Amino acid sequence: MRSDKSTSQHFSHLSEIASAAAQGEPALMETLRALVEVESPSDEKAAVDRCMDLAATMAQKLGGKIHRHRQKVFGDILEARFFTSGARGRKPILLLGHLDTVWPMGTLAKMPFRVAEGRVWGPGTLDMKAGVAMAFTAIGILNQLPAKQRRPITLLLVSDEEVGSTASRTITEKIAQECEAVYVLEPAQGLEPGAYKTARKGIGHYRIHVRGVAAHSGVDFGKGHSAIHELAHQVGIIAGFTELQRGITVNIGTIQGGSRSNVVAAEASAEVDVRIAKRSDVARVERKFRQLRANDRGCVLTVEGGLNRPPMERTRGTVALYRRAKTLAQNLGFSLQEAATGGGSDGNFTSALGIPTLDGMGAVGEGAHAAHESLLVKELAPRTALLTAMLLEPEG
Repeated sequence: MRSDKSTSQHFSHLSEIASAAAQGEPALMETLRALVEVESPSDEKAAVDRCMDLAATMAQKLGGKIHRHRQKVFGDILEARFFTSGARGRKPILLLGHLDTVWPMGTLAKMPFRVAEGRVWGPGTLDMKAGVAMAFTAIGILNQLPAKQRRPITLLLVSDEEVGSTASRTITEKIAQECEAVYVLEPAQGLEPGAYKTARKGIGHYRIHVRGVAAHSGVDFGKGHSAIHELAHQVGIIAGFTELQRGITVNIGTIQGGSRSNVVAAEASAEVDVRIAKRSDVARVERKFRQLRANDRGCVLTVEGGLNRPPMERTRGTVALYRRAKTLAQNLGFSLQEAATGGGSDGNFTSALGIPTLDGMGAVGEGAHAAHESLLVKELAPRTALLTAMLLEPEG
C-alpha cells in the first residue's frame, strides 16, 4: 500500500509539473526572445557581459544567490545558487550552460528572432539560449512546490564554450566537484528522436608546421627544401591515425603554404581536428602526433596543440540518470532515447572527473551554427517538464 501511495503522489506531481510547464510556455518564449535579442558572440566581451547581466537579473528574480566570476578577455561567468536553505547536506545538481554564441554582432538583423512554421528561429536560439530559458522556467515551477520536494541547484553559465572554454574550464570543474550530478542544457540530439546525450567524443586540435628552405624553382631548385612536399608526406601519415572501429577520427581541415609557384616553399602548415571516443586512447593518439619526424632533413617539423576536451564516456552514473529521465518522460507521455555524438560540450569536463553527467537536456531542433538554426515549439513544454522533474527529490 505504501508503494501505491508513493506512486500516486509521484504521478500527481508530474501532472502538476506538466501543467505548469504548458502554462509557462508564453513566459518561456519571452525569456528566450530577451536572451536571443542580446547578441553575445564569444569574442565580444562587452556583448556577452550584457547577456550575462540579463541572465543575472532573471536569476535574482527567481531567488538565486548570484556570484559573478569576472573575466578579462572573455565575458564574465555567472553562478547562481537556488534552494540552498534547508538542504540538509544534500549536494546540489549543477545546471550547466553557456551564453556565448558563434554568431557575430549584427547577425540578428539578418536572422531575427521569430516564431513561424512551428519553430523558433534566430541566432543562438537552439545553441543554447533555449536551454537557459528552460532552466529558468523549471526553477520557477520548483518555486511553487513544497520545499521538501526541492533540492539545491547551482546554475552555471559560461562565456567561452564555443571557443574551447579555456577561461571557464577551471571554474566549471571546481563547482562540478561540489555537485551530485550535472545536467547540461545543450540541445538534444536531432529532431527525431531528440535524444539525451550519454556520450560525447573528446576533441583535440593540432597544428603541424613545416619550415623548409626557399629557392628559385628554375635556377636553384636543388638547393631548396619544400615545406609543402614535406607537409604532404606528413598528411599521408596523419590520415592513417584514423581508426573508425575505435571511434578515432583525424581530419586535416586546412592547409596553408608557399608564396609563388616559382618558389620552393619555405613554410607550410596544417590544422588538424581529432575526435576520440575513449579516454584510454588519448595518450596513444597524442604519442603518434609527438612522434612525427621530418622526412626531409632540410626541413624542420613542429607539432603544436593537443586534447582540448576529454571524452565523455557512457558511465554507470550517467546511465542511471538517463534511465530515470526515460521513466519520467514515459510518465509525462513521451518517449526519450539516448545518443552518442562526436561533438563536445562542457559536459566532457565534468564527466571526466567522474561526476554523473547527462547532456542534451535543452531544446529539440536543428541547424546549430547554421543559418537555419531553429527549435521545435511543441517540444519546449514537455522537455521543460522533464527537466523540472529531474530536479525534484526522487520519490522514496
